[in-house]
Amino acid sequence: MTLIRIIVLLGVIAITIIIFSLRDQAEKLQAYGYPGIFFLSILSNATLILPAPGIALTFAFGAVFNPIGVALAAGAGSAIGELTGYLAGFSGQGVMKQTAIYDRLEKWTDNYGGWTVMVLALIPNPLFDIAGAAAGALKMPVLEFLLWAFVGKTLKMLLFAYAGARSMDWLLRLMGG
Repeated sequence: MTLIRIIVLLGVIAITIIIFSLRDQAEKLQAYGYPGIFFLSILSNATLILPAPGIALTFAFGAVFNPIGVALAAGAGSAIGELTGYLAGFSGQGVMKQTAIYDRLEKWTDNYGGWTVMVLALIPNPLFDIAGAAAGALKMPVLEFLLWAFVGKTLKMLLFAYAGARSMDWLLRLMGG
């Protein structure tokens, strides 16, 4: 079991490095509409700690596509992308336990389960990777984690997609269009 956890952790690290190095290729996926949004969201959320432009892309796509469709595609992709944090927690339970924030998130996840995952997925914050790791370390069922992450991420992406749609309308009116 320890060997499997080490292999999974190394895989997560490799995925993070690969996705971070491919971040400049995101423009090519934009041409594919909702499937492109879905895959960009996976890539944006599969990195651990390293920044990726997922929310900015959702904002921009909300001005071009139907905001509800954008939110659903981005929310699903984001939830799947967050599996790297979940797997990091499952594989390397001792990796983050030394931090106070991890201990607090693990306690919240242990006490409130999926609600913690959903709330932290809903709020734009860099702590979701740590919350995913806590869920993995606590052996939350993966489908339960995905469901709660999907709900929170989709609601968050809906807000950003509509903000993008409304700001584009405002900008066009401002420019006399």
